Amino acid sequence: MKELKRIAVTGGSGKAGRACIKDLLANGYHVLNIDSARPTEWLCPFISTQLTDFGQTIDALTGVDFGEPNIDAIVHLAAIPASRIEPNAVTFNNNIQSTYNVFEAARRLNIKNIVWASSETVLGLPFDTPPPYVPVDEEYPGRPESAYSLTKLLGEEMANQFCRWDSETKIIGLRFSNIMEPKDYEHFPHYDKDPGSRKWNLWGYIDARDAAQAVRKSLTAEISGAHVFIIANTDTVLNRPNDELLKEYFPSTPRSKQISANETLLSIEKARRILGYEPEFSWRKP
Repeated sequence: MKELKRIAVTGGSGKAGRACIKDLLANGYHVLNIDSARPTEWLCPFISTQLTDFGQTIDALTGVDFGEPNIDAIVHLAAIPASRIEPNAVTFNNNIQSTYNVFEAARRLNIKNIVWASSETVLGLPFDTPPPYVPVDEEYPGRPESAYSLTKLLGEEMANQFCRWDSETKIIGLRFSNIMEPKDYEHFPHYDKDPGSRKWNLWGYIDARDAAQAVRKSLTAEISGAHVFIIANTDTVLNRPNDELLKEYFPSTPRSKQISANETLLSIEKARRILGYEPEFSWRKP
């Protein structure tokens, strides 16, 4: 694998982006933040870019703003990050166009290492239709239930085709769970009072610092082709045990294995096995 020195992070001004940039810098990488929003915390060189514009995208990804050309890898986190922020057509057009532009710019610039933010929503969130089994994993087909989720599933398919065109390219999609920072954990004890309010993602979450770890380990993974991984923490957001929750909210959903009291219902076994991912942080011990 090509030595990694210079990493471009799109969406580096956001919650996941800030954590990712800090993690990459701490591990010795040079980082460029490419975002339409100016960072509130200045961590590295920044270039304001509209990624829905292909010319701006390919210009930013040449890496000239490092003072030297050539980006070694891209972390693509930029997107409208959820449903109901913008009208559906706006979300769809923004997320699809920006993801295509990043993938195509990488192809033209011969950048063969891309990690990008897919989403847990591809699994069928908000689970108004129960999942086929728990813990959910990457083995069943995507079930988008919103325009936002549809953009993520189509992004995964785009990655498949870009990697088919070039067998040396690696594009890893990380199906991040609900990203949390340590300051968010003060609200977690309240979830036990209303477990139904977190049923929509099977009571999952991901610490932003562990999301960053998953990105870094994906960048260095010695694999090629398109891959997707669920990235969540090892536990749920609740103290209430899974057995009670599943009997109340998903009584007919089969269990693919024995599940411990507060174990994540978003399986991270594939990420553990292939990426060496292992969450280090938890709301129980922030």
